[in-house]
Amino acid sequence: MISNEKVARDNLLRESEEIEGIKIGGYDFDKGIDYAKIIGSFKSSGAQASEFSKAMEIVNCMIKDEAFVFLGYTSNMVSSGNRDIIRWLVKNRKVNCLVTTAGGIEEDLIKCLGDFYLGNFRASGSELRDKGINRIGNIFVSNNRYVEFENWIQPILEEIYLEKKIITPSELIWKLGEKINDERSIYYWAWKNKIPVYCPAITDGALGDNVYFFKFKRNDFVLDVAEDVKRFNDLTIGLKKSGAIVLGAGVVKHAILNSNMLRNGIDYAVYINTAVEFDASDSGAMPEEAISWGKIRKDAKSVKVFGDATILFPILVAESFAKS
Repeated sequence: MISNEKVARDNLLRESEEIEGIKIGGYDFDKGIDYAKIIGSFKSSGAQASEFSKAMEIVNCMIKDEAFVFLGYTSNMVSSGNRDIIRWLVKNRKVNCLVTTAGGIEEDLIKCLGDFYLGNFRASGSELRDKGINRIGNIFVSNNRYVEFENWIQPILEEIYLEKKIITPSELIWKLGEKINDERSIYYWAWKNKIPVYCPAITDGALGDNVYFFKFKRNDFVLDVAEDVKRFNDLTIGLKKSGAIVLGAGVVKHAILNSNMLRNGIDYAVYINTAVEFDASDSGAMPEEAISWGKIRKDAKSVKVFGDATILFPILVAESFAKS
C-alpha cells in the first residue's frame, strides 16, 4: 500500500525540465546609483518591469525601421505633465500622426490661456463645485479657463465660417494651433510641422460645447467627420512600416488599430494603460485580440504594459526618441 507521504511527495516534488533564458534579477544598489542600469535591469525584473522593457525595445525598432508612428493619447495625458513630452515629440518631428480625444485638444489650448494646478484625489466634489474648480484626478482647473477658452475660440469659429461653412476636425485643429501661436502648444507645432491630428470624438468636451453654442448663431456650420475618417484611413495605405504608441485606451486606441486593419495590420504596437479585459471591452483588450481582427499583424512586435503613463511615458521617450 502506497503511503500518503509518498503520494504527497510524488505530486509535490515531481521532476521537471530545466528553464533557459533570462534569469530574474534586479538592480544591485551596492554598485551605487546608475539610472541607465536601473532601467536596464527592468528586462530581468519580471512583472510589468519586463513588459515595459519590451515596450522600449519595440519603440526603438519602430525608430530603426523608420516606421510611420501613430501616437494616441487620452485627454488626461494633456491635463498632466505628459503634454510637454508630447509637444516635444511633435516639435521635433519624432511622430507622424496624432490621435486624441476632444479633451486632448482643448486642454492643450486652454493651458496656453492659463495654468492647471496640482490638487488632491480626495478633494470634496461639492466644495470644488461651489468654488468653480473642476477636478481631473488630482489636477485642478479653474472654470475661468473654460470661459476664457470660449471667448478665444468663438471669434475663430466665426472667421472659419466666413471662409467656408464646412471644415474637417483635423483642419479645425490645425487652424486652432495656428491661431494659438504659442510654442508651448502641441497643436501649434502640429500645424507648423504639418503633422496630422485626428480626433474621432471631436464634440465630446468643451470643443463640442463651443460648436453647440456657435450653431445657435450659424446653424449651417458643419464639421465633416466623414472626410476626416477617409483621410485618416488613407494614411495607412501603402505604408512600408506602421507603428503605434497608445497611452490610455477607448476611442483613440481603436481608431488607430481600425485604420491599420485596412493595410492588414500594424507592424509595431505598444499599449500603456490600466484597463482589464474581463468585460470584453476593446479598451482592456490585449494585442492578441487585435491580431484576431487583423488590426495587428500576426508577425508584429506588440506589448501591453499595465501601468500609469504619467510615470512610464517619460522614461519610454528618454530611452528611445530622445536618443535618436
